[in-house]
Amino acid sequence: MKQHDAYGTSVSGQLGRDGRPRWSASETLVDMSLPAPEPVVATLPCEPQNVRIDLRSTAIIVIDMQNDFCTNGGWVAQIGGDFAVDRAPIAPLQRLLPVLRKSGVPVIWVNWGNRPDLANMPPNQLHLYKPTGTGTGLGEPLASNGSHVLEKDSWAAAVVDELAPLPQDICVDKYRISGFWDTPLDSILRNLGIRTVLFAGVNTDQCVLHSLTDANFLGYGCVLVEDCCATSSPDFCTEAAVWNVKKCFGFVTDSARIVDALSDAA
Repeated sequence: MKQHDAYGTSVSGQLGRDGRPRWSASETLVDMSLPAPEPVVATLPCEPQNVRIDLRSTAIIVIDMQNDFCTNGGWVAQIGGDFAVDRAPIAPLQRLLPVLRKSGVPVIWVNWGNRPDLANMPPNQLHLYKPTGTGTGLGEPLASNGSHVLEKDSWAAAVVDELAPLPQDICVDKYRISGFWDTPLDSILRNLGIRTVLFAGVNTDQCVLHSLTDANFLGYGCVLVEDCCATSSPDFCTEAAVWNVKKCFGFVTDSARIVDALSDAA
């Protein structure tokens, strides 16, 4: 049986993703006037102020929780860096992400995932990973297993096993310190109707911070989930990043406070 709208016009298919229709369409009508879904409100304890959000317009972006940064045998380990500190977000994310998914909050994985030919990588970005022109740079094989550094679809660029994305999650490849440059991330967020973004991942003072600041410049409300972030940089780098988020770019909370707030909103 055909459905009809308030004007008696036949309507049918919903055009949207994951229960977020934007239009409905039939043979005779495209309806762009669909009402926004009823908000699901939660209040997050944050600094410098608490934040009330609509879970239907909120997403979490998890940045660079990849083997190259967080696993023995990855690029950081190969160059003698301390990959273990970048594993700190794993446990809190294991607790937080299922709660967010259950609440309908999209989980978006934003990872370095370079083209094999590096065709969109200028020299200044190649220098970041090979500053003296020697050693193992972007797209070059790791000594441990031959996987190519931060190359799309490689073991090196994959999310760590402990946080394997689920089929309903969204994955975005990035090619810069910020996840917004030269990527579809902003388009995806806007198409989902997202207005508030939670940020997690590594490194706090680099890819997380600069993705968050770009999101702020684009008009999103930004919340840094501090215990779901980590960095191998000196402590003062984290202190400065968190201070600047509170002062200029958004708000800071932790995973336990989010879980409690979502429990209260259920």
